[in-house]
Amino acid sequence: MLRRLALTAVVPLAVLATAVPASTASGPVPSAAPTSGPFAAARPALGPLPMPLPLPGFLDDGEGTGAGETDEARTRLTVSVENTGVPGADGTFELECGPTGGTHPEGQAACDRLAEAGATRAGRQELFRETPEGTMCTMIHGGDAFARIVGTWEGRAVDTTASRRDGCEISRWNSLVPVLPDVR
Repeated sequence: MLRRLALTAVVPLAVLATAVPASTASGPVPSAAPTSGPFAAARPALGPLPMPLPLPGFLDDGEGTGAGETDEARTRLTVSVENTGVPGADGTFELECGPTGGTHPEGQAACDRLAEAGATRAGRQELFRETPEGTMCTMIHGGDAFARIVGTWEGRAVDTTASRRDGCEISRWNSLVPVLPDVR
């Protein structure tokens, strides 16, 4: 509904932006501007109205990308993983999506997971968010695995760490599988 409201407001502005210059080119336009008094010196600025900007992502269901650019194409991450205890899972891997590339061992599955999370507003807000300070978490130790993810996801900067030190971090790690290795 918010999108419809925004479009209802934007479309008439676009029509006015093209109509105003045409009406001023045909001659003087009668004005309701005061000719005497304190507001007589104030003259409205006639000219074309500015063209509306593209809608932000939250108004157009996440489709607020630039010309010919997809969100997936703006995903480039460096994933560094250590102490997983899983053969071949430790190391530094590059992940690029749209098209899938880099050295990540599960590149396509990782890009699919990122696209799935990016398809929902909650996913875009929560995927790389660290556990807030003071959050009550279960005292379950999930191992010494540690990861750092740096780069851009859907055009947004990412610089986060993940571990398995408590229940909240284990849940967070698991939500990032297969971007991070499955160490369960």
